[in-house]
Amino acid sequence: MDVKIEASWKSVLSEEFGKPYFIKLSEFVRSEYASQQIFPKGKEIFNAFDHCPFDQVKVVILGQDPYHGPGQAHGLSFSVRPGVPFPPSLLNIFKEINKDLDQSMPSNGDLTRWADQGVLLLNATLTVRAHQAGSHQKQGWETFTDAVIRKLAEEKSNVVFMLWGAYAQKKAAFIDENRHLKLHAPHPSPLSAHRGFLGCGHFSKANTYLEENGLSTIKW
Repeated sequence: MDVKIEASWKSVLSEEFGKPYFIKLSEFVRSEYASQQIFPKGKEIFNAFDHCPFDQVKVVILGQDPYHGPGQAHGLSFSVRPGVPFPPSLLNIFKEINKDLDQSMPSNGDLTRWADQGVLLLNATLTVRAHQAGSHQKQGWETFTDAVIRKLAEEKSNVVFMLWGAYAQKKAAFIDENRHLKLHAPHPSPLSAHRGFLGCGHFSKANTYLEENGLSTIKW
């Protein structure tokens, strides 16, 4: 199957694209785009990979679903296009960066600037129906993104995994902590951010770890 994804990822994930689950998933996704309003745009489904080649991944931030409101999702977890108001979780992420690194609020919520530095902004499910959270869960995306995490965990070293909330922590439970840095915190949503996400210091911890392992830091 010819999947339009960045070349290094295409090579690393080539086995997945031929598996029955992925063929079934592709058929489902195609039919959904043909009959429903789906986010993100089809050409942006693999945006996280296209901006962050496999050999450049330094940090992984796991989300669950794309945003399901118009004009928000563009293929990067937690990110929104310039001009779109910050969703509550993203606002809390910026509040934590402000607190952790004494940085002012950015002018927009487009995290492409992180992706281009080696931050893989990965949602567990890469598509969603408009206004229907979780509508594309359990169709095969989770199997695919599990394979992505396994490839990173097994074939790379010194990757920082930011695992916010029980879902992300469960999804990445198999990562070897002797080989990578796993940072755990509650999810940044307003429901849980005050239980430990705000004050977690993940952004400075990630940069300290990268520096200690001879890697360039992220300009958050």
